[in-house]
Amino acid sequence: MDPHRSAQDVLRCDLCETSVPPMYCDICHIHLCKACVGEHLSEFTKEHKIVPFEKRRSTAKCPNHSSKICELYCEQCDIPICVQCTSSTEHQGHTFVYVVKIREKQRSLLQKDLQELEKLIFPKYQEIASNIPVQKVNFNKTSQKIASNISKHGEEMHREIDVIIKRLKSDLDEMDSKYLTVLNKHEDDIKHMLSDITQTIADLRKLVYSDDVGLVSAYKSRNAEFRRLPPKLTVVLPSFSPQRIDKHQLFEHFGSLSELSIETEEHNYTLGTEHSPPERYLIAVPQIVTEINTDYKYAATVSCMSDEDIWIQGNSKILRLYNLQRGLLKAMKTKSGNRADDIAVTGNGDLVYTDKTNRTVNKVKNKEIETVITLQGWKPCGVCSTSSGDILVAMSKDDWKTPSKVVRYSDFTEKQSIQYNENGQALFSSGDFSKYISENRNLDICVSDWGARAVVVVNQAGKFRFTYTGLPSSTKNPFDPYGITTDSQSHILIADLDNHCIHIVDRDGQFLQFIDNCHLEKPVGLCVDTRDNLFVADTKTCKVKKIQYYK
Repeated sequence: MDPHRSAQDVLRCDLCETSVPPMYCDICHIHLCKACVGEHLSEFTKEHKIVPFEKRRSTAKCPNHSSKICELYCEQCDIPICVQCTSSTEHQGHTFVYVVKIREKQRSLLQKDLQELEKLIFPKYQEIASNIPVQKVNFNKTSQKIASNISKHGEEMHREIDVIIKRLKSDLDEMDSKYLTVLNKHEDDIKHMLSDITQTIADLRKLVYSDDVGLVSAYKSRNAEFRRLPPKLTVVLPSFSPQRIDKHQLFEHFGSLSELSIETEEHNYTLGTEHSPPERYLIAVPQIVTEINTDYKYAATVSCMSDEDIWIQGNSKILRLYNLQRGLLKAMKTKSGNRADDIAVTGNGDLVYTDKTNRTVNKVKNKEIETVITLQGWKPCGVCSTSSGDILVAMSKDDWKTPSKVVRYSDFTEKQSIQYNENGQALFSSGDFSKYISENRNLDICVSDWGARAVVVVNQAGKFRFTYTGLPSSTKNPFDPYGITTDSQSHILIADLDNHCIHIVDRDGQFLQFIDNCHLEKPVGLCVDTRDNLFVADTKTCKVKKIQYYK
């Protein structure tokens, strides 16, 4: 049905009262028939934007210039702007694109997320949820069968074994209750996630076809959260083993129930090749693609904001954003005036940096700097952003006796602390030594610990996996680990300062290859872009090199 006809009793031209007006002024917010469009446009005192009725509200007014419409989008400020805004000091030196391109880019992301949720994630949750009632039925049948066997065996032993029968049934009931409690909670968690996904799908369906630039540009994907499927319950059901009746040892010979065993197994879905990175092959002789000449005496750390825009930190209090083609885009002074120790770009595109001097972690958004974490007695060193949106911070203690630790923050609130292994032994070195950190694709946490002259890797739960200490027989000097990063193949790349090279090891710590050409002299900071190009901050040459090391 034509939407105009369903509302023809209330929709009229605001100038001449003609019913079912087909046009709309997105600036003045009035309905217009075709005959009145020219008359409305003749008002030259302000700007107009005439669109078909179906595309009304697709244009945003500029909040700073009420008579202008937002036709452009500032990539640095992440907001729609009008043409007049481009000449203001607020947007000086920024990059502008047409807002239509941003809308189409976001729409593509929305469509991709919607497809993944509908065709992959949601069906997987449905499959898990549908299997829970089957587990309940199977457990109930097994439990009933055991109860029946106990009763039959108990009838043979008369009244003197009634107490034993009651005890065993009580044990079984306790197991039933424990299992059903766990299973019901598991079912509730699944239903809650299904509800969240259903709501997200509904919201995305609206956003995909929405022309509201504000809503579309504000969209943040939750698909990474939904990809982490709930743990799988592995249950070893109890069984009853009857024994030959011995009236003198009734309890020992009547039988016993085996323990109920419930295990959880973390797993992520892998459905189709689109979500599994294609296998890539290391190049025997890596190649320099391009170089950035920084304005530092030495470049220390580097983090990719995009494949073209790179944040760099060096020996001063200034943080700089470079574009591979246009050079320096932005320079910002740290909030305290101290040199930043490490930097990382979050999934939202914000920059976070550690300030060891005043014991803070700070967030840079547009031109504003906010202190988001303040430590007491600890000094923050390395920092990285995780796939789930958390922040990992490596930190050391003032007293040089307490082992360093890694702390996970969710919304800048402490969520997890990793310091010791299962035997109570320190995972990391003590002392105020450089430490860099990165999360691998398998969610392992990789810490480059200069104090221990090693890379220490733990899993997501903080359980020790392995230590990598270099290849002494293959290098001139002892292993000197600094910057660390990981790529799409879950390979770990470590900067070896004194040996002027990069170590590449696999996710289990097995050495694969050196990057020891490319004129590396004192490599420190590392990061990779979405295409697995490696960026290396070299302290001696004051350059950041972009290196291709995959075919």
